[in-house]
Amino acid sequence: MGSPFTFDGGRVDPGETVDFRYTVSETYLGDPLRMPVTIINGEGDGPRLFLSAAAHGDELNGIEIVREVAQEWDHSELNGTLVCLPVLNVPGFLAQERYLPIYDRDLNRSFPGQRDSTSAKRIAARIFENFIEPCDIGLDFHTSTRGRTNMLHVRGDTEDPDVERLAKAFGSRVIINGAGPEGTLRSAATAAETPTITIEMGEAHRFQRTLIDEGLEGVVSVMAEFGMRETEAVKWPGWRTIIEGGEKTWLRADAGGLVEMHHDRGSIVSEGDRVCTITNPFKTESTVVEAPFTGLLVGILENPLVYPGNPLCHLVKLDERTLSAARMNGTIQQI
Repeated sequence: MGSPFTFDGGRVDPGETVDFRYTVSETYLGDPLRMPVTIINGEGDGPRLFLSAAAHGDELNGIEIVREVAQEWDHSELNGTLVCLPVLNVPGFLAQERYLPIYDRDLNRSFPGQRDSTSAKRIAARIFENFIEPCDIGLDFHTSTRGRTNMLHVRGDTEDPDVERLAKAFGSRVIINGAGPEGTLRSAATAAETPTITIEMGEAHRFQRTLIDEGLEGVVSVMAEFGMRETEAVKWPGWRTIIEGGEKTWLRADAGGLVEMHHDRGSIVSEGDRVCTITNPFKTESTVVEAPFTGLLVGILENPLVYPGNPLCHLVKLDERTLSAARMNGTIQQI
């Protein structure tokens, strides 16, 4: 038999599912600012897994993943507890902005939070203390920022064996190793002994069904790995690469202008390939951007307008073995 899940103001016993709105702050008028939460506590013993999305208020794909897991899946044989947090940044979500409109602060640089600090850190503390820290593992869903798009991939500190297990269990083909910037949910949670990974997928302001479905497959795979869904199998994506710090780069514009991308996200490019071309308004001048090494385009530009220094694409290096497997099994090129 599982154990109760408790938080400030509530308790969910084994076999119970509860939907509620949890107060994380107040508006200018003193009204409660409430975050939607679903807690599904299985009757069987198992880990506590949190699923979070929209730490950046305009990143929508993860919201639908968390909602579908919470509201549409059959959890009658669940072992453990699911803590589903579809919208962390409620003010940003309401305004459809990346950051908290309160002084333009980044909620995903504010964890684990602090009760007597800034508005962002106070909100982060309420979320972290009640719903993140009590969990055993976590999946934090993100998209690229406005004007760019990512293929689905995982980010996490694979030097931590528990994070590495979680990252591999999700079943993505690309894992980017790194602890993450200070204040991110995944870095703060992992430091608090709740191993957590970030899942990057797609672009802001959209639901992208192919990516959402793939993210749902990843959740199933994680739950299978940790014994939460015993009838399911852990996903093997056909090939996998773990990218270290020196094996990735952002290609940036050396000229201002309009960009024509020559490859989609998830495409393999060879060293010297033309990745994109930047032209002036008259098309009388052009700057060709070439791949500095053979690799995979994890993220690319969607908004075709750039200043010098703006990012164009995120390229990760593939070794020969991985490159061969990727070409044999295919890459990910979702619409």
